[in-house]
Amino acid sequence: MAASHYLHSSCLKNELLPSLATLFPSIAIPSRLLRESLARPINFQRICCSATLTLPDPVQMLEPLDYQTSATPFISIYDTTLRDGAQMVGISLTLADKLKIARALIELGVEYIEGGWPGSNPKDAEFFSVCKAEIMTNKTQTKLTAFGATRRKGTTCDEDKNVQSLITSNADVITIVSKAWDEQVVRVIETSLEENLNMISETVSYLKVQKREVMLDAEHFFDGYFANREYAVGCLKTAAKAGVDVVVLCDTNGGTMPWVVEAVTREVKKELVAWPSVRIGVHTHNDSDMAVANSLAAVKGGATLVQGCMNGYGERTGNANLVSIIANLQAKLKYRCIPPSALSKLAAISALVAEVAGQPHSPSQPFVGCNAFAHKGGIHVAAVRKMRESYNHMDPTIVGNTMRSVVSELSGRGNILDKAERAGLTIDKHIAGSVLARIKQMEKEGCAFEDAGASVDMLIIRRGQHFKRPFQILEFSVISSNRGSQVGDLNSDAEDYGDCQVNQAIVKLKVNDVDQMSAAEGIGPVDALSDALRKALEVHYPQLALIQLADYRVRLLEPADARKGTLSTTRVTIDFVDNKGNKWTTVGAHSSIVEASFRALVDGLEFGIVNCSEDGCNT
Repeated sequence: MAASHYLHSSCLKNELLPSLATLFPSIAIPSRLLRESLARPINFQRICCSATLTLPDPVQMLEPLDYQTSATPFISIYDTTLRDGAQMVGISLTLADKLKIARALIELGVEYIEGGWPGSNPKDAEFFSVCKAEIMTNKTQTKLTAFGATRRKGTTCDEDKNVQSLITSNADVITIVSKAWDEQVVRVIETSLEENLNMISETVSYLKVQKREVMLDAEHFFDGYFANREYAVGCLKTAAKAGVDVVVLCDTNGGTMPWVVEAVTREVKKELVAWPSVRIGVHTHNDSDMAVANSLAAVKGGATLVQGCMNGYGERTGNANLVSIIANLQAKLKYRCIPPSALSKLAAISALVAEVAGQPHSPSQPFVGCNAFAHKGGIHVAAVRKMRESYNHMDPTIVGNTMRSVVSELSGRGNILDKAERAGLTIDKHIAGSVLARIKQMEKEGCAFEDAGASVDMLIIRRGQHFKRPFQILEFSVISSNRGSQVGDLNSDAEDYGDCQVNQAIVKLKVNDVDQMSAAEGIGPVDALSDALRKALEVHYPQLALIQLADYRVRLLEPADARKGTLSTTRVTIDFVDNKGNKWTTVGAHSSIVEASFRALVDGLEFGIVNCSEDGCNT
């Protein structure tokens, strides 16, 4: 098998697993007994033996799955974005938002969608009713899951409103959370260890009588395992005896390491051998930036169900990122998780979920971010033009992404040539070198071309042998004035400065070899300049009426020489959009914000003229 398929190197083989003296104090700290014993010499052999934990050989552990076999194993994907993901600070989903995300997840083909906790709020309760009626049909294999808890201590399932709400939700699957850490049983829910087991057993049995598929989320399982292995595993066995379908091992605090997760999962699988129909799942948090790795490790250890959230949303630092998990399992390790035809939708659905959740879609998100397969360094671009896999770990189209090169002062001629080819332009190395030199100079002056592709395109297009510029700016001026308070506003709070601002722009330009002058007023100086340009140009290029300024961003760059004082450079970036949603971006830089804005504005309008017609744009 190719070396690129392996996750380890010769040095990692020796250094991946820490010594027991390093490993076990950190993972044993949650146990009160062990915390107290830290003041005394620790018998690591005793701790290891009490947990009966066998850590796998690092080489064997990292050996990739032989995915050439025809019997490819299936891993169930359980999405909890609508419940656990919604607990992320900054996310607040409406009912309509939850329904949109549910539709996207069904399109992706995940096996389980956890819709929420119907006993916690009216919105979640309504979601199950609407989702079952409008979205979940006989055509989908996706199962709607309701989340809740075991019955409360000292009561019965018939009396527990939370348990009853799970049943009335009519969800296909019910997931209940229980404590698996003995210390939390006593100190957090304040009951006996025996009562906690009764709560698990009675709730699972009660729900199975209702003919539901039932999962048990064993909260803080890994912490509980090392605090009191017998009790933590006993919680799982109790659920298995009661008829549970899946036991989910939760790394709730997100502090466990991957090799520990794999080893513990293997041990749990052995412990549950008497219940072959009970599956093992995993639920990890990202507090140590290990959630995806821990999920994959659990699969290697025998888990056949993985819980997580789209884009890694979730409380604190987030849950396991299902986007990365699906891509790794199905594209890299060749497990089956979702329908093969859905894998190429992964990038688009990841972006859609981010938009609905009101979160920026991270450009650097593995597999699906716009920078995941972007190349900036000149050496890299030169290499991928000859051999795509030289700096790409996989074909990005498999997950619906694309490879791209960006242009900057770090670029080489290959970046320019690649950019030209993608824009459908033909240039030689001489022109590419000329464009590159100009870009390096402009970046020194303050421009940044990484996200301003339209400005790069215009630098290339203008150097074309037969290109004639659609217009030429001869001169322009802008007057920004304040006329003071208007008559009748003598008592205005704005009396010191006035509240009637006037911005007037005059532009002299040459169009079709004819000089002409245009003037306009606007809300601000840039708006006035834009209107003046459009007034002169739309007569000749009616496609400009379809183009709007979508966003305008300004950054003040610190001068290299502090003695320049206020003579800083201003970088202006402008986004343009046409009537069909096509978008392009330009950049300008100058010590004058008006000049910087005008340069970006001219690039954007000229790009629109070149690439658009009255029928639309080809960007």
